[in-house]
Amino acid sequence: MPSSCSQINFASPSDRATTTDNPTMDEASDHDLMLAVRAGELARLGDLFERHHRMLHGFLARLTGNPDVAEDLVQIVFQRILKYRHTYRDEGKFTAWLYHLARRAAADHYRRANRAPIPTDPTDFTTVADDATPTADDQATRRDELDLMQHALSLLHQDQREILVLHRFQHLQHDEIGRLLNISAGAAKVRVHRALSALRDKFFKLRRTSAA
Repeated sequence: MPSSCSQINFASPSDRATTTDNPTMDEASDHDLMLAVRAGELARLGDLFERHHRMLHGFLARLTGNPDVAEDLVQIVFQRILKYRHTYRDEGKFTAWLYHLARRAAADHYRRANRAPIPTDPTDFTTVADDATPTADDQATRRDELDLMQHALSLLHQDQREILVLHRFQHLQHDEIGRLLNISAGAAKVRVHRALSALRDKFFKLRRTSAA
């Protein structure tokens, strides 16, 4: 963390002492906390970190395929929140602003690394069959299918991969994705559908090729 962040306690909630000077802070909205940060109460950024660290790390880990890189990017995102706090608007959309900064941080990482993101674990896109113990043949077939799905994911355009992460893993609704991407909820729904279609198309094309 740069020196400007030294006033902020980023310890986990269990490690932080219980505060008595502001007992209602746990009830404050994200927007209120961010307005406090913008006004100079930098310690409030620690409260936002506690609330959103796990969610943000999960988003970036799935986007980059690397939990360690994701942790570094989380730190960068909160550094940028501090640096650009004066640009935060009074519209009560902190989460959308947070995702915007996270997407920019991930894009900067890709440019620096000059590489595509590692594909997300394809098991998250498939349905586990049932509780029956699979046979050795079933397990081998499933591994092959997952390898193909992972390859298909790696071939998706970054925008398509990103919207799948937001919708399938972060469980954002279409209207939330729309606000984040500055598009309508209907347009977000169409993009999600197209991304899933593209994933399926690439998967089945790869499967046909491997079977030839």
